[in-house]
Amino acid sequence: MAPRKFDAVVEAVRYTDHGLISMVRVYERRGPAFSDRILLDRETLVERLKHKKRFVAGRRIPQMAGTFDVGAPLMLVSQEGKEFITTGDSSGQGDRTAGQDRAGLDRLDGVPLF
Repeated sequence: MAPRKFDAVVEAVRYTDHGLISMVRVYERRGPAFSDRILLDRETLVERLKHKKRFVAGRRIPQMAGTFDVGAPLMLVSQEGKEFITTGDSSGQGDRTAGQDRAGLDRLDGVPLF
């Protein structure tokens, strides 16, 4: 099976007090290699997702250069005229809205906080 193709790996996330992503720490693909860790704010992340860039949750495997343990893809979900970023299914249902308290929030399951 061929490896999954992706443009960036989200390694860590920081949320605002309102439950939206403030910033993510990522490795971006630069040709056949990956960048050092870089920080992206929410607006930049949303813009790149709208431009069909593929982001996945994951982590770099230590001492293995550009080798990553990757998880779920990030998706931009629209609900009631607002956009949210999630690693849930594309409908925004399921784990993402398991409780009313999680509705209307960004949620990157499996991505540690920094």
